[in-house]
Amino acid sequence: MARLREKYQKEIVAVLMEKYQYKSIMQVPKLLKIVVNRGVGAATGDKKLVDNSVDELTTIVGQKAVPTISKKAVSNFKLREGMPIGAKVTLRSKIMYEFLDRLTSVALPRVRDFQGISDKGFDGRGNYTFGVTEQIIFPEISIDKISKIQGMDITFVTTAKTDAESYELLKALGMPFVNKNK
Repeated sequence: MARLREKYQKEIVAVLMEKYQYKSIMQVPKLLKIVVNRGVGAATGDKKLVDNSVDELTTIVGQKAVPTISKKAVSNFKLREGMPIGAKVTLRSKIMYEFLDRLTSVALPRVRDFQGISDKGFDGRGNYTFGVTEQIIFPEISIDKISKIQGMDITFVTTAKTDAESYELLKALGMPFVNKNK
């Protein structure tokens, strides 16, 4: 069993039940999935960039990524409907917890001048999104093999009803949010 999943079941559930006075253990918010998404702006000119992004995301998360396809044509961007324009991967259960563990304990501390991640990425329904500007913070990526430094968006989908509950859940799971007391 993943270390974070065990921590969630043994410690975090009890803490959240006490703090929010849930009547049932089923009301305690939990992490449903993590979606890692990358848009490749230059993909309209070079199709290999999307393949490279799919390969990089697959290496980073340990699960096969898929290319994302444009839904509509935009002439200003030379984009046609059905063109590949990015890559994404959705993580659930064991792989999700393992990725979250690697993200919080290895990758985020490798960011230059890291002060914590912003707490402004909540959507009002208990989900949280933040962006990573460089893929080289992940130890799985060899800096010699990349052709271009690109970022990605990471979205945490929870069952929490409010942003406050989601914030407490993610903080308990080890997300290094910016300290507001500074």
